Amino acid sequence: MNSQEKRTAFSLATVYAFRMLGLFMILPVLPLYTDSLQDVTPFLIGVAIGVYGLTQAAFQIPLGLLSDKIGRKPVIIGGLAVFAIGGAIAALANDNIYLIILGRAIQGMGAIAAATMALAADLTREENRAKVMAFIGMSIGLAFMLAMILGPLINSWTGISGIFWVTSMMALCGIILIRYTVPTPATSFSHRDAGIISGYLKPALTNPSLLRIDLGVFLLHAIMTANFTVIPIILRDHLGFEVINHWKVYLPVFVVSFVLSVPLIILAEKYRKIKSVLLISICLLIAAQILLASQFTMLEPMLLGFLLFFVGFNFLEAVLPSLVAKYSTVDTKGTAMGVFSTSQFSGIFVGGVLAGTISMVWGISGVLILGGILASLWLLIAFSLPIPQFYKTKVIRLHARFIKTPEDTSRALLLIPGVKEVSIAIEESVAYLKVESKELDNNALKIYSS
Repeated sequence: MNSQEKRTAFSLATVYAFRMLGLFMILPVLPLYTDSLQDVTPFLIGVAIGVYGLTQAAFQIPLGLLSDKIGRKPVIIGGLAVFAIGGAIAALANDNIYLIILGRAIQGMGAIAAATMALAADLTREENRAKVMAFIGMSIGLAFMLAMILGPLINSWTGISGIFWVTSMMALCGIILIRYTVPTPATSFSHRDAGIISGYLKPALTNPSLLRIDLGVFLLHAIMTANFTVIPIILRDHLGFEVINHWKVYLPVFVVSFVLSVPLIILAEKYRKIKSVLLISICLLIAAQILLASQFTMLEPMLLGFLLFFVGFNFLEAVLPSLVAKYSTVDTKGTAMGVFSTSQFSGIFVGGVLAGTISMVWGISGVLILGGILASLWLLIAFSLPIPQFYKTKVIRLHARFIKTPEDTSRALLLIPGVKEVSIAIEESVAYLKVESKELDNNALKIYSS
């Protein structure tokens, strides 16, 4: 990568991490306020935790499409400003749960994910785009881990309002980064591998395999959100951990689960056992939920269940986007990822609301059993997934003479050994390919690149 691409990757990853850190820090803290906020109920706590997912899901695709028309930076800066305003409203709520819900809902309206990925694509060359996207994706996982540690610590020092003030300050820092550090692209395109294109929404929404993956990520994040409506309470009220010490549980579980999930990812991708390991990981979620529901008052079984959950969760978080790329056609990948992300945030909302409702009737064990039921449903759906092809997406910039005859160029590219799918974007002067790396004739492909 050149210096601009490195600066783009680092700056956008930081901005994205700031935003996700702000959203996640409240997750291990808000359930602990069930007895201290005005007019609060477990249901309202669930809504407050999950409502940002509802508004994020509602605004993500429209704002991504808007960024194609008015530019990436105005949408991202506007989204971060909205996020900061939402944080300020929640910080000034003065223990009013309804104002906290309002603030969280407004935070979710600043949905910048699609515009951020599109800006990254605008500023990177085709051969380095995947690296930059992966770097930004890694920042999300890091933000989640840091949020679980920092949330309880900041809460112990400043209370819940302090967390929301910190999230607003991080959003303002993100605006500064976008304004002064991230380069402004000379031109912006609707990139088929990284952006949302309205004409491709129907194919993305009618592909049976993609719909199963979308439902899978919906259920995964519903389970995760539901779990975190009760896990902080378990740690404090049943296992005797002071809130400021919750990080001593979260940190080792996250580190160990990450280490244990890496061999699963290698087995799935390198050795092409992705469906088998996917099913095993869902079974890990089911086992974790059973263990948590039956033994949450005992430290060792509870920690084992928590660890098993995050081994499965980490693997699925890494592999599900890969499956979206494998099941989508070469020109619908970006749009399919937008629908996938929308499903993910929708699951966060539904998980929070369901958990809040169930906990009022069946308590902690009811919420954890809910997670087991949802994971079992997912297992039944996942069994019918076809085994995917392990083709790689490759983007090449075409020589001008080949752009003039796109149909002939497509047919010629398909004759090259290893090229399985071709889609030419005339406005970008590029060809989007799906290739079998082991068979690909790179020398023949170089003839067509500029």
